[in-house]
Amino acid sequence: MEGEPATEEKPSAEEWPLERAEAAVQQLYEFRDHYFEHNSIEKAPLKKKETEQKLKETLNILDHVQAQCEETARCLFLRGKALNVMPDYDPLAQDSLSRAVKLDPKLVEAWNCLGECYWKYGQVEAARNCFVGALNHGKSKESLRNLSMVLRQIGKDQGEKVENVKMSVEKAKEAVQCDVKDGISWYVLGNAYLSLFFCGSQSPQLIKQCMTAYSQAYKDPVAQNNPDLHFNQAMAYKYQEEYKLAIDGFKRAGILDPGWMEPGDEKLKLLNILTKTIDLVEGKGKLKGKRLHSMVQSLGPSDLGPYGGGSYTSPSGQTVQLDHIPVSKLVSGSNHNKVIVGKVVGSVPMDDPVPYIFALVDGEDHCIPVTVYNMAAGAGFAVGDSVAIPEPFYQETDFSEKDKIFKFASIRVDNPVVLVANKKKLGSNRLAPSTLLVSTKSE
Repeated sequence: MEGEPATEEKPSAEEWPLERAEAAVQQLYEFRDHYFEHNSIEKAPLKKKETEQKLKETLNILDHVQAQCEETARCLFLRGKALNVMPDYDPLAQDSLSRAVKLDPKLVEAWNCLGECYWKYGQVEAARNCFVGALNHGKSKESLRNLSMVLRQIGKDQGEKVENVKMSVEKAKEAVQCDVKDGISWYVLGNAYLSLFFCGSQSPQLIKQCMTAYSQAYKDPVAQNNPDLHFNQAMAYKYQEEYKLAIDGFKRAGILDPGWMEPGDEKLKLLNILTKTIDLVEGKGKLKGKRLHSMVQSLGPSDLGPYGGGSYTSPSGQTVQLDHIPVSKLVSGSNHNKVIVGKVVGSVPMDDPVPYIFALVDGEDHCIPVTVYNMAAGAGFAVGDSVAIPEPFYQETDFSEKDKIFKFASIRVDNPVVLVANKKKLGSNRLAPSTLLVSTKSE
């Protein structure tokens, strides 16, 4: 109409080929990352196949765009990023990304994607170089959390590994600070804390920080549907002996990634250990009545060893007064200023030595399992050994899984050096840090 300013027509996607390519790749990743927000969990087995189909459609668009676009480095990056959407290593993705960074060394996103390629291929040092290179050109949450992930996998000796894990925690914190709502960064931070817990002092504060980070991760739908998050949290729950939560976590990880066998294997392994533990206690090691009676009758004040004097020096160096009580008098949680003693009637045979589990019968013929963490391999007890436990941590397990009830009380020992075996305190040679499987499959 005369007198009105002419409206400028918006260019079509065909006139903006690079923007069209970027949008296509972004939609590909959104399809993968938000799959379960638009599909029921029953479709989990189809996720990989449907993502592959979406990738083919995206590559067709990129082929069309690349024929029109003069920004070769950017086009190569987008192709490499698209190919990198699948969980397995793709040499074509690495080739495209390598060419992209050669043409434009300041292309930070390409460095990150190339590092992820190397990571999938098991070339950890090459991956670290890519992430460090990306950070040299600009700080981003992707580069920081990727570097955090890689740092936990390198180190020539234990000392260097511990320092790298500490640095991993700091890089993950920086990633979170870049975007406090990004659940993937919180998830990586949780993994870093969990790794530090198992390679360091095993401070309860670290496991608490790990669980807090995982809780923050769950607020993000992308992280919430990451099977690794459920798996790693389940491993932490297993260590904390929150068995029901661990089982549920393994099941959820398996549902989200039906092709991943490890969660199911870990769930069955845990249920098997719990079943063996219950059988060991209920059968009192399958010892004959006469032998068992003789062992119990032989228990006396001298079996308390250095704890018979009414006190002991705790791991923190404090002198603690002790009162000998039977297992039946234990209360939930830490039993401060108390000590129990009994005879070993057997242990649970396990492929995984964490924890070491044995059954103890006290003077009242009460049998209870004892889980010991940080025990050196082969440093367990023989049937008939007397064991005294100062300030025992007592807890009860009660849940059901597939119509089987797992109900029992147990004692947890985090530091075997506090134990007295056959009237003598265990030496530091019986101590060895526990390790835990932390999955980095989808970090």
